[in-house]
Amino acid sequence: MEKTIAAIATPPGVGGIAVVRISGEEAYAVASRVFRPADPAKKLSEARGYTALFGHFVEGERVRDEVIALCFRAPRSYTGEDVVELSCHGGSAVSQMLLRACFAAGAQPAGPGEFTKRALLNGRVSLTQAEAVMDLIGATSRQGAAAAAAAMEGALYRKIDGVRSELVALAGHLAAYVDFPEEDVEALSADAMREVLTGAKREMDALIEGYDTGAAVRRGVRTAIVGSPNVGKSTLLNLLSGFDRAIVTPVAGTTRDVVEQEVELAGVRLILADTAGIRETEDVVEAAGIRRSQEHLQRAQLIFAVFDASREAADGDIALAKSCAGRPALALLNKTDLEQKFDASVIAPYFAAVVPGSARDASFVRAVEAAAAKLLHLGDFDPDAALLANERQLGAARRAADALADALAVLDGGYTLDAAGVCVDDALEALYELTGESASADVIDNIFANFCVGK
Repeated sequence: MEKTIAAIATPPGVGGIAVVRISGEEAYAVASRVFRPADPAKKLSEARGYTALFGHFVEGERVRDEVIALCFRAPRSYTGEDVVELSCHGGSAVSQMLLRACFAAGAQPAGPGEFTKRALLNGRVSLTQAEAVMDLIGATSRQGAAAAAAAMEGALYRKIDGVRSELVALAGHLAAYVDFPEEDVEALSADAMREVLTGAKREMDALIEGYDTGAAVRRGVRTAIVGSPNVGKSTLLNLLSGFDRAIVTPVAGTTRDVVEQEVELAGVRLILADTAGIRETEDVVEAAGIRRSQEHLQRAQLIFAVFDASREAADGDIALAKSCAGRPALALLNKTDLEQKFDASVIAPYFAAVVPGSARDASFVRAVEAAAAKLLHLGDFDPDAALLANERQLGAARRAADALADALAVLDGGYTLDAAGVCVDDALEALYELTGESASADVIDNIFANFCVGK
């Protein structure tokens, strides 16, 4: 972190403003070479933290743009270092000129996530909070944004720190009792140790159990709309999207490729995939679309299986229902505004719920939304609670829970307390890895490689 870094912190393209962020020991020196205050009596190098100066971006003696300089002083900045943010008019030409001028003035290009990485290394945030920053940037639903904001404020870190504190106290007491018997350390009973371990494992199990729901809220749910031709799949996609996303005709096989659209349902982002109607066909193009339909069905995290209520259940309907057994799937019985001929009882055992309605009626959206929310366990979801955000955190949590289970097994097997203490140490190591306090440099580099450059 000995170098001063700079990057554009706003998205590329045309906008009202663009922001070039500079961080490091020489941040003010670099900024002073490209920024001239409008008031000659003021100097950027003397500006206090949390102040703003109006001026101009200059190259040599040539004024390029009007600029606002926002000043932050170490350690009270995002990175914990001196930071200057230069806000110019939006547009790639001006912002790129300003960034190149900063490089010419002594700054180095920032790497992916390097500003947040410096915040981590300077102790401004924990690793779980740093990971939440990218989740918040990428949030596409209100629930996802709320969950990421809670993690960024330290909800997960506080939960893990509470568990860890209990285990540290237990390990310390155990070590003192075993290693220094002459000091009359109070005896630690197996029952007391079991109580602490059981409580800690309960907390970890709850975090692990809530991972799938949290992941769905944060990253969205890949949802396949499947069914036979002309059951109303494309009409359903258009209804959920709020506009005519897919072509709808009475001709069987109209949809020949997968049509995708993102929607927000029950506060969660669903990546909908309207697939080709599944049937036997001699048409080479349609057959290729049906193969893609089957692939999406296999990969889907949520399945909307659509059936036509106005016709009797066919062998293909039964086969589709059976392929959804044991999967997170809803049966959507469409066209209930017509004469009913479909016996829903033949497919009901294979689905979490059968939702009747018409894809031409807006009220069907509410019914589908309620059923999906129940299936994804969103009713009890608390976005402000501690949640595991990614596979790295989940893996560490599982290792901690396994180590705690081993410690309880040791106690139940009648082995010595210090043998259980070894398992407690393993659990602590996993928790330190989860929060980042013992994460290797390679792990940290891998995490920040997925960040945008300006963050």
